[in-house]
Amino acid sequence: MGVLAGLYRMKGSFLLLCLVSFFPGAQSGDQMPSIVTSYVQVKEDTPINEFAFQIETQDPDVPPDPLKYYLSGPKANLFKVDENTGRVTIRNKLDREDDDKGVFTIEISISDGKYRVSKEIQIIISDANDNKPIFQDAPYNENVKENTPLDTVLFQVSATDADSGLAAVIKYHIDDASPTNGLQHFSINENTGQVKLIKNLNFNGLSTFYRLRINATDGGGPSYYNVTEFLSSTAFAFITVVDVPDLDPSFLNTPYTASVNEHSKVGLPVFKVSAIDKDTGINDVITYSIEATNPPDLFEISASDGIISVKSDIDREALLDIDAEVILTVKATEENPSILGFRANSSTQVKITINDINDNKPKFYNCDMEPCEETSIFTANIFEHSSKNLPVDGLKIKAKDMDARENGKFELHLEGPDKNAFTVLPSVAYSESEIQILVKNPDDVDYEKSTSMVVQIVAKDPNKETNCCSTATVTIQIKDINDWSPKFPEATYHLEINEHSANGTTVATIIAFDPDTMDVGKIRYRLLPDNILKYFDVDPTTGRVFVANSKLIDREVMDLHSPTLQARDMANNTGTTVLMIKLKDINDHKPKFNKDYVEYIEENSSLRIHVQATDQDEPPNSDIVYGIEKSHYSDNFTIDPTSGWLQNKGPIDRESMRTEDHGKINLTVKATDGGEIPESDSVSVIINVDDINDNGPKFRKDSYKFSVEEGKKAEFVGSVRAVDSDQTNNYNRISFRISSGSFGQFIIQTFIDQPEGYIGNITVDPDIELDYESTTKTFHLTVEAMDLGTGVDSVRVEVNVLDVNDERPKFIQKGPFFVDENSNIVDVGSFDAQDLDTNHSLIYELVSSKCRCNESLGLQPCEEDWFTLEPNGKILLNREFVVDYEKCVEVVLEAQVVDVLTQKGENNSETTGTVVIYINDVNDNPPVFEKTDNFYVVVSETASVGSEIASVSATDRDSGRNRHMTFSIAAVNFVDDVTNITSNKELVFKVVSTQEDDKFVGKIQNNEALNIDVKGKYLVTVVARNTEMPNLFSETKLEILTVDKSLKVELLFSKPEAQVKAEASLITMLLTSATQSKVEVVKIRSKSGSSETRASTEAIMEVYFVYANGTALNSDSAEIILSNSKERFRLQTEYGLKDIGGTEVVEKQVDPVLFVLLGLVAGLIIVLAVMSTTLVCTRRSYRTKLKAAKAMNSAAMMGTGVDQKNGPVVPGTNKYTMDGANPVLNLNMDTATDLGFDEEGSNTDRLSLNSLDYNIDMVMSDKDNMPMMRIQEEDEVEYEDKPYVEPLSEALAQRGKKRDTNSPKLTFNNPAFSSTTDL
Repeated sequence: MGVLAGLYRMKGSFLLLCLVSFFPGAQSGDQMPSIVTSYVQVKEDTPINEFAFQIETQDPDVPPDPLKYYLSGPKANLFKVDENTGRVTIRNKLDREDDDKGVFTIEISISDGKYRVSKEIQIIISDANDNKPIFQDAPYNENVKENTPLDTVLFQVSATDADSGLAAVIKYHIDDASPTNGLQHFSINENTGQVKLIKNLNFNGLSTFYRLRINATDGGGPSYYNVTEFLSSTAFAFITVVDVPDLDPSFLNTPYTASVNEHSKVGLPVFKVSAIDKDTGINDVITYSIEATNPPDLFEISASDGIISVKSDIDREALLDIDAEVILTVKATEENPSILGFRANSSTQVKITINDINDNKPKFYNCDMEPCEETSIFTANIFEHSSKNLPVDGLKIKAKDMDARENGKFELHLEGPDKNAFTVLPSVAYSESEIQILVKNPDDVDYEKSTSMVVQIVAKDPNKETNCCSTATVTIQIKDINDWSPKFPEATYHLEINEHSANGTTVATIIAFDPDTMDVGKIRYRLLPDNILKYFDVDPTTGRVFVANSKLIDREVMDLHSPTLQARDMANNTGTTVLMIKLKDINDHKPKFNKDYVEYIEENSSLRIHVQATDQDEPPNSDIVYGIEKSHYSDNFTIDPTSGWLQNKGPIDRESMRTEDHGKINLTVKATDGGEIPESDSVSVIINVDDINDNGPKFRKDSYKFSVEEGKKAEFVGSVRAVDSDQTNNYNRISFRISSGSFGQFIIQTFIDQPEGYIGNITVDPDIELDYESTTKTFHLTVEAMDLGTGVDSVRVEVNVLDVNDERPKFIQKGPFFVDENSNIVDVGSFDAQDLDTNHSLIYELVSSKCRCNESLGLQPCEEDWFTLEPNGKILLNREFVVDYEKCVEVVLEAQVVDVLTQKGENNSETTGTVVIYINDVNDNPPVFEKTDNFYVVVSETASVGSEIASVSATDRDSGRNRHMTFSIAAVNFVDDVTNITSNKELVFKVVSTQEDDKFVGKIQNNEALNIDVKGKYLVTVVARNTEMPNLFSETKLEILTVDKSLKVELLFSKPEAQVKAEASLITMLLTSATQSKVEVVKIRSKSGSSETRASTEAIMEVYFVYANGTALNSDSAEIILSNSKERFRLQTEYGLKDIGGTEVVEKQVDPVLFVLLGLVAGLIIVLAVMSTTLVCTRRSYRTKLKAAKAMNSAAMMGTGVDQKNGPVVPGTNKYTMDGANPVLNLNMDTATDLGFDEEGSNTDRLSLNSLDYNIDMVMSDKDNMPMMRIQEEDEVEYEDKPYVEPLSEALAQRGKKRDTNSPKLTFNNPAFSSTTDL
């Protein structure tokens, strides 16, 4: 039995080895993995080592094989990939703004250990705000003239930002300035960067240099951490203020003073002035000149250097009238004209003091009269015996030395015959002094000895030896002394004068006599005592006595005055006389009335009054005559001139009197006396005339016409006036009423009128509002005036109702208006409204601006204000923005209209008005090709003439006919892959233009059949051009690769041709999914060469599997990929895919080795048949069942092995007994299994074989302990839900039960292996 068991083991092993070698399905099922990722988007500011993206892959193997991930390409150094997980992180900092503008490709490679697959994916770097604005041409240096006008654009800064979107929108502002007041002088436009002057510059008064720090800040953008960041940069602008000649020159170190000795030599420099041009940036040449000088021609100035020098001889003493100080007015003039057109200049004064030298001797001057005169002869006088040191009179003498200070010193002494009687003062003097001669010896001054005396005054300059002295001779007259008193001729004088004589009236002239000669004509008079002076006074020199106060010399008070007249001579000797002055009477009192006269009478009655006056004078001055002074009413009365009786001439009518007199007559009665100059007095006689009601009221006008505004309650309409001639309120009081025509709309109120009469104020009833729009616009009123008696008067009053602005304006629908995009036309249209009021002024205000943009259905607030609304309703184009049809196609403006003259109620329209503005499209956008791979593959065999080879699509942002376009081919070049030669193939392709929905499609068709035997690519330049003017265009380049017939694959289906054709689209879709290629079906035909029965049930589909890179699958590659794909199950079960064949094989030379291989295969088949028979014979052995039980146990135990993947390994089987299908066992195949033959065996296979041996040994050792069990024989059966009777079948059934009940069924019947015996 041991030999037999060993034989069985050898036979089993040999059989399995043969099966593994013979069947391709028994080899490894690895399939090629694929890369799913085509493009990724990565934020530009993703930090280094942060996650960038995940490489997505597909591996048809089950389970998927571990993959290794790799990156390559010029930009691969930006990323690093975890080679085990495919997780890509950032290696180096990304920069969207580099040469590729943030879009580039890298090559991704994956490897499962057997296959290495590569694919270029597109990396799109999304922008982050990581670039600061960069100033162009910074720093900015500008020279600006100081007189540059305000609002002048000085320069413009410009910054660029490499970012996109809002992050590239730059705003400018000035951060700071140096000096800081530069912020007051300059401003910057935040949008354009234009720097303007906003405050005047001044080169000299302000800074000559400004430094501005200008900030450029972008609009911000999201960062990696979803925080909006704003970036900015600064640049400096250096502004140099350029001076212009606008200032006068300025003298330095003023004020100027200098000095020079008199009589200095001509040409001697005295002083130098210096001036500069205050326009320091100009520094013009200065010339000097003397404009004025108080004494002329003493000095001159150098025009070039400002040196002042002596021009002529200078005598200080000739300049004493100006205090020896010469004042020069020096002018500095710029050489070139200023901006005002003339040469700027300025002046200053130079004061030059003339220094003295001792060149003059003292001299004498007579100063009796100004100016003093030089002389040497003088006279004086003095009373005899005058006191010692008393100066002589009449001597006004001065001594002068024209020199100054010490040079002007001189000494004085007396000479002559009478020098001992007098002395001179002072003895020493400087420059100038008054000289006095004093009495030294009074006894020598005697009138009886000598009536005159002579002395000589000598003045000597002590500092000079020659020409040092001067002499003056003085003759002194001696005067006599007075010793006599004055005397009047009479002791008493009797005098008369009228009382109240005028002031200054002479009473008498009385003269006294004095024998002293010195008193002749020099006697003085006065009246004594002093209290008499208020009545009379005397001329002190003539003795004329006169009236001092006319009012006080009143005879009725005192009729006699007796003053004393005194005379006084020059020595105060006096003499007196008495004056007896009698006053004579004059008419100095006027008549006087003793009381006032007031009388009361009724109008139309008589009056008699006695008027009396008295006079204090004596007759005839006291005789009185009466009279009435002329007045308004004086002619109505008469008076007796002697007795004073007053009476009226006729009846007195109160209404004929003036209103302002209020019934009062005021007469003035005059009483006149009989004096030579008559005096008079007056008195008022008031006569009150009482009124009686003898008159009725009367309107001042025959009719009245007024107007009143509508809608105002209690509104004043107008006034009517009436008067009653009666003079008292009791009889002239008037009341008004509206007797007719009011219709309850008006009321009238009575008031006192000024200056007389009454006024009736007509107003609208407080409960009534007049309506201009009603039928009655004019009212005709009858107004009556009535006094307290029976008097009545009436008048017609017309009242017109005026329109008031109380209606709200209403919009008049206008539009729509049409505006071309990009238009420069300012006037678009206007709003219009109407107002029913006759007087209105409408102002329009924009409420909102809404746009229909980007083909949206609704209106949204406009992002840009394309239009503005003027107050007059005009709609104007806003030049700050550009109207763009591609942004918005419709603008709806909503406005409000306001009546500024509205007087009542709301002044705006009840509803807003709208105007629709449609934006007309113009052709301003070129066609834009839609993004494609620009890479096409064409199968030469299928490309018949007129076939669609490729297609391009383009859109145009314009609308209507402006977006229409046609496609054309500009160039076609063919690059041969074999020879690498490029040739021109312009006639190969054409393009057909069509429109699909909102885009235009250009279908590339071939004009001629393509050569199916060549490989290469066509480079096709396609142009899309607008049909409307201007014919804007754009172009794109396509690569069309050709696939030759050697890559055609034939697929065999177990279905008729008609059914395969009907299901061709679904089959193509599955083939595309399985191969990830473009499937080009060439032909579907019945299988040729088969029997009629088979021909009707089988069909062949000829296809090409083409990839976008121009490669294609041959039949072998297609078979491998399809066999390992998950789509093969559906292709086989649902659509009957039976075989994957190739193209026709070219006959080759027979290889002898082939015959050897065929022999070996035949031998293996024979061995297989023998082994199969042997296994059938031994399958009923109980040992086999024991082996199966132990095999299941071993399979469970080996589940954790390192080579075990998806389930227990059943001894006696291979790895295809797991999830996949083993064709031998009529089970599902593992999709991860390669259909090819592996040269190396699987570890799992080896483990399975070893385990089989192990189980056999184990069973043999335990055979005595196992109970014998009868194994039921079974024939060949299909795989169904039947109980398994074989050990291996039972084990496989147990394995299958471990799967989840919801797992999909993994088995199918493979007709190709239906005849295989189940192991």
